[in-house]
Amino acid sequence: MENQSLTQQIGQKLKKLRLENRLSLDQLSERCSVSKPMLAQIERGASNPTVNTLWKIANGLGVSFTAFIDEEQPVIKKVNRFEIEPLIEEGGKMKVVPLFPMEPGKSFETFYIELAPGCNYHSNPHPEGVEEYVFIEEGSMSLEVDTQKFIISHGESLRFTANYAHYYRNNSDQPCKATMIIHYPFPFR
Repeated sequence: MENQSLTQQIGQKLKKLRLENRLSLDQLSERCSVSKPMLAQIERGASNPTVNTLWKIANGLGVSFTAFIDEEQPVIKKVNRFEIEPLIEEGGKMKVVPLFPMEPGKSFETFYIELAPGCNYHSNPHPEGVEEYVFIEEGSMSLEVDTQKFIISHGESLRFTANYAHYYRNNSDQPCKATMIIHYPFPFR
């Protein structure tokens, strides 16, 4: 998959996972609340899905977010986030770089995220038991989970149960850079 774009890779993995689960596009559409035409476009590599759309599909299939972009992992892996194609959200105001995607038998994945000034990102609830760990490397962000609001800044971290809607906001005039670990209550296949 090295010579493919990220969009093509996601499309191929989605189709493979859908077929492994013996689901039609209609059935998957019902499970994940993403339209059948959108799913078909993603599978063909004709549409670049948003992070929220990928989350909905992952939840519908019962797989990790990074199941769409994972590759066989060596025992030791060094990554350079500047060499990984990011997922872009919010009109370019949010960048998500999958540093260590989910691996078989593991129950976590690691991301680098950047929120540009003015970014206001809404994340849908994840399945019961999923936790997010956010470590602020630079800048600050407002993080709202259910009805609680937190401001976390450089050197601070926050852990929360992610089965509630949550919002990441950068209300400052400086970029916010963070590392995020998403922990699942069980290992994925």
